[in-house]
Amino acid sequence: MNAQKRHEIFSRLRAANPHPTTELEYRTPFELLVAVVLSAQATDKSVNLATQRLFAQANTPAAIAALGEDGLIPFIASIGLFRTKAKNVVRLAQIVRDQHGGEVPRERSALEALPGVGRKTANVVLNTAFGEATIAVDTHIFRVANRTGIAPGQDVDEVERKLLKFVPEEFRRDAHHWLILHGRYVCVARKPACFSCLIRDLCEFRGKTPAP
Repeated sequence: MNAQKRHEIFSRLRAANPHPTTELEYRTPFELLVAVVLSAQATDKSVNLATQRLFAQANTPAAIAALGEDGLIPFIASIGLFRTKAKNVVRLAQIVRDQHGGEVPRERSALEALPGVGRKTANVVLNTAFGEATIAVDTHIFRVANRTGIAPGQDVDEVERKLLKFVPEEFRRDAHHWLILHGRYVCVARKPACFSCLIRDLCEFRGKTPAP
């Protein structure tokens, strides 16, 4: 795919959604961090249902740490892998409280040192909470990048590198949200809605699905 096509793709995505953001509900960087950790292998909807109750009771590092694992589990038991996530969230809350003055660190290395936080989670926090031009490659973005030809790669790291290289700078900050929403609602895994896709003529996917 050439640079002109990529620019037009993101121009259209921006025109359709000028101010994209995450579907996770949060008010502070710490709430976002907790929500993203909880969202691994879970839907945003299920996480939002859990965090609405949780954050009403405890939404700071000190409050989450005070809950402890046993106190946190009842709030998140509806989410997959909740025991492991409870352990990670309580521990990261303790670290943010004790080592970072209660503030979510803005450095990638410090974020990735937190329990339950990998590169993808760190990218989401850096982008959504702090406005950095990072791109967190999840299954949706991996699929869209490969299927369309925007940034094909064998693994998420390769796709991330290519997106950061090929996405025009003016679109880079919001590219993560545009691509994930496109993959979640249009360019879905089993039967993409190519017939209603606003970048259909630019996409290089050969198996486009016809209108029903």
